[in-house]
Amino acid sequence: MKSIAEILHSARTIAVVGLSAKRYRPSFGVTEYMQKAGYRIIPVNPCEVEVLGEKCYPDLEAVPGPIDIVDIFRRSEFVPEIVEAAIRKGAQVIWMQEGVFHEEAARRAEKAGLTVVMDRCILKDHRRLALAHAS
Repeated sequence: MKSIAEILHSARTIAVVGLSAKRYRPSFGVTEYMQKAGYRIIPVNPCEVEVLGEKCYPDLEAVPGPIDIVDIFRRSEFVPEIVEAAIRKGAQVIWMQEGVFHEEAARRAEKAGLTVVMDRCILKDHRRLALAHAS
């Protein structure tokens, strides 16, 4: 199991499930920050066409190419189906944002070899680690 620092240093591609084009939504601000930090962002939302200048996909299966992190901005009850799609897609990490948690889906992902981060903000962890490296 990778540490959060290892995840954020090795990952390049983040598929953001539930990313909204609405600037006031937490998913937009967090994803915009990660994009500016140098990560390739892949929006996943069947209700959007493009977010942050990137083509949006209706689901993980439609995303071409490999995914390092599946960042989940959906309610906890949707996590199991997202985890199953991430496993099929060969993702490395499931990242459930603050307030998102699902123990059973987390165990399923870990059993399939994925690293799981639950109920944490990827922006806050990235910023904390970036500050630690700057000092």
